[in-house]
Amino acid sequence: MTALRELSALVVESIPGMRTQLRNMLGMFGMKDISLTGAAGVAVRKLRERPFDLILCEYNLGEGQDGQHLLEDVRHHNLIPRTTMFIMVTGERSYERVVSAAELAPDDYILKPFTADALEDRLERAVSRRDAFLPAFRMMETGALQNAIAYCTEALPTYPQYQFDFLRLAAELHLLLGNADQARSIYRKVEESRAVPWARLGLAKTYFMDRQFDEAESLLEALVKESDLYLDAYDWLARTREAAGRLGDARITLQNAVLRAPHGLRRLRKLGEISLELGDMASAEASLAEVVRKGKYSDFRDPEDHVRLLNAQLGLGDVDSAISTIVDMERSMAGMQQSPICSALSRALYHTQTGNPDKAVEALHKAVGEKDGRARLSNALKGELAKVCFAHSMNQQGKEIVLDVMRNAPDERAMEKAKTLLHDAGHGHLSEELAEHIRLEVQELVAAGAAKAKAGDFDGAVELMLDAAARSPNNVQVLLNAALALLRHLEHKGWNSEYAGQARQFIDRARHFDPGNRRIRPLLALFDEIQKKYGIRGIGER
Repeated sequence: MTALRELSALVVESIPGMRTQLRNMLGMFGMKDISLTGAAGVAVRKLRERPFDLILCEYNLGEGQDGQHLLEDVRHHNLIPRTTMFIMVTGERSYERVVSAAELAPDDYILKPFTADALEDRLERAVSRRDAFLPAFRMMETGALQNAIAYCTEALPTYPQYQFDFLRLAAELHLLLGNADQARSIYRKVEESRAVPWARLGLAKTYFMDRQFDEAESLLEALVKESDLYLDAYDWLARTREAAGRLGDARITLQNAVLRAPHGLRRLRKLGEISLELGDMASAEASLAEVVRKGKYSDFRDPEDHVRLLNAQLGLGDVDSAISTIVDMERSMAGMQQSPICSALSRALYHTQTGNPDKAVEALHKAVGEKDGRARLSNALKGELAKVCFAHSMNQQGKEIVLDVMRNAPDERAMEKAKTLLHDAGHGHLSEELAEHIRLEVQELVAAGAAKAKAGDFDGAVELMLDAAARSPNNVQVLLNAALALLRHLEHKGWNSEYAGQARQFIDRARHFDPGNRRIRPLLALFDEIQKKYGIRGIGER
């Protein structure tokens, strides 16, 4: 087993005396590589700089964020690998209820007060578990997901104490590969021998993947009735209802989740976005004001939140609050990549509402001219930019932005929203024309890339598809064909770590938007074959 003295550790604790005490305890176990911080934001920045084997984190970090939110944030943004052990330190006896209802749970938690011997025991237990899973984690890092699934099966007799953990990981990997049936079989097997909420949540995900929304919803409704703290079940229930086109029901689900856990930034943001889409400006303003307030404590703050809040405030006619929101964004978000275009769009919206068309058009020209910023803007805010362009007779710019929205529409619902935008702006006759233009554009791009690859011009195919992916970063068909072009280049022209990494990113992004897409599995299988061909153990590692 890995010795404790070999581990690197990050201690996240807001009370200085407790930080020192934890460092001293770790030092007693022989650990020397120990970093300390008292704030979640500083912890995030440290994790961006380097990896740690262990994170020892206090649950209560003061206003703005707790340890559970930090764990969810760093996992969501891929700041820590699976090999990093995250152990929560807490004095709250109720934490067991929190962690039992969390899909992203820490590796362990320990209640205060505790002795050095108790901490050492927990650390050794966590290391023992990590070492058992280490081969699977390393296979996952290299993209060898099928091998990781095989290891989970092979390891069961050796580590019977982790039987359900291995089954859970295998099922999650099947979901990543798009194998809904295989994942469903594992989740049902677990349910038959041990009724655990995560198995039923996993079953619901398999039905969601197969677009069997009624079956998914039934399972998720039962889960939230049984455990009012199972927040991930609420999130998936809202996502299922939204996918089925029932935004009102999705919003009610998110409202119930926020009542139980009011500090989750992503959930509050989603609630605000859906309220905006439903035209409930009062509810949107309440949610988004909290998002902006709490975002000041987060290293993942986003200036788009200010624009959404401003939209809600303008919808309520509260122009005084709207201008305060603009000033706050320009002050607190200065230097962020999205800030210039978000500022320009906000001012265009504000001046439109307050009847100053000249200033609105001036701000619009600035926003439209922010080419890099516009490319990074979410589809929802691109839609807002298009609307205000049409409102000021900047029709050509509006059409170009809608074309951009359509290029980046990850699903049919997003495409329909773009068509509705055109109809509402009085350009309904263009909706089908532009949609067909995008369809043919993508079709021609894919065909051109395939033709170059067939002719042996693998460099040309990659160049063409990388350019397409840069212009359409949310288009699943473009992403998967860009990944294929990169893989064919690797297959025929030799290993290239940069291209391998890009291929993985494109596949992962496509999977995020369309987890059940049938092209994902063969692409991952091809990736695995190419790695084996060149004897690659990890990206860029022989």
